[in-house]
Amino acid sequence: MRGGAVGVQAINWGLRLAPARKAAFAALLAVDRGAWSAEALAAKSMELDPRDAGLASDVVFGTLRRQGQLDALIDAYSSRPAAKMDAPIRIALRMALYQMRFLDRIPAHAAVNDAVELVRRAGKASGAAMVNAVLRRSLREPVEIGEAAATPGWLLERWRRQFGADAAAGIAHASLEAPTRYIRVPEGRVPPEGAVATEVAGCYELAAGEPGGYRFQDIGSQAIVPLLEIEAGQRFLDVCAAPGNKTAQALERHPASAIACELHHSRARGLRELGIPVVTLDATVALPFRAKFDRILVDAPCSGTGTLARNPEIKWRLRAEDLADLPGRQARILRNALGALAEGGRLVYSTCSLEREENEDVVAASGARVLRTVQRLPGREAGDGFFAALLAV
Repeated sequence: MRGGAVGVQAINWGLRLAPARKAAFAALLAVDRGAWSAEALAAKSMELDPRDAGLASDVVFGTLRRQGQLDALIDAYSSRPAAKMDAPIRIALRMALYQMRFLDRIPAHAAVNDAVELVRRAGKASGAAMVNAVLRRSLREPVEIGEAAATPGWLLERWRRQFGADAAAGIAHASLEAPTRYIRVPEGRVPPEGAVATEVAGCYELAAGEPGGYRFQDIGSQAIVPLLEIEAGQRFLDVCAAPGNKTAQALERHPASAIACELHHSRARGLRELGIPVVTLDATVALPFRAKFDRILVDAPCSGTGTLARNPEIKWRLRAEDLADLPGRQARILRNALGALAEGGRLVYSTCSLEREENEDVVAASGARVLRTVQRLPGREAGDGFFAALLAV
């Protein structure tokens, strides 16, 4: 962690807040109330210029990725633990400490003064002096909190048991890094300038610049659909299709017919632009199709522990007991999808989870014939973590 005893100005009451910090604070408060980080940030930064929007994104995602580490710092410098602070005070402290410790270009006095002003404007004027004191002390008395504190201990221990200590450390470290940007470029199309081809056909890394009309899609996500080996003339079913990136990728292979299914009406609406039938249904009950399908994708709802760099709030919301509930739903979805698979057909069951209960155990309980499995781990393979099993009946 970056540190150092940098001088801090006295509290500047009536300070004009930096727009980026104001937006980041509002977004983090929304996340604390249950919103998803990407959606909250988009809503709160709509009117920012690109530079401020970039800083707001850095602060929101960096603060969430290192939340446990930042709370340990707060506990080291404050007589009141972070867990017992009011949300605006705790979030302002996290934001300021993240900027002071991990962003080189942020002057310490700017982070401190804006943290104080954010707390005051949130109606917590009595806590403003405490915020100032905690942050000033953090500059006078540097304390190092290891990276391991940025991952819940129970989750890190699970990964050690399943993948080994080195792989677990790699997963945890990868969750603290901003995700690499990848785009999907269908065969025969020209990628934008600066895009670099990857080992996954049609997947390009885009380090900077605009996607040029192509959609962003993580390399781990793009590695799933090719397992189906879809051929022209086949019938394709995507059981849990939203937001539709994998469905669109499958349609590149020109199946004779395709259907996308989704539980939620709001998410199903976004699939209709693909130009195929979209059915709103609950895949945990028997599917309503008479015809059988040659290729089926079941990208099941899951804990998302392979996407912690992209969705860092997951690691602070997920509880061990949640992993006892998800597999039952996943198993029902897979069983119903297998019932719609044609003789000689192929089905891919996938999740962006790293947890065995949601992956190997669900597949084993299905009774299907396993042709191949793939496990992508953050820090070992590029991109998000994914599990996929190619199945037949």
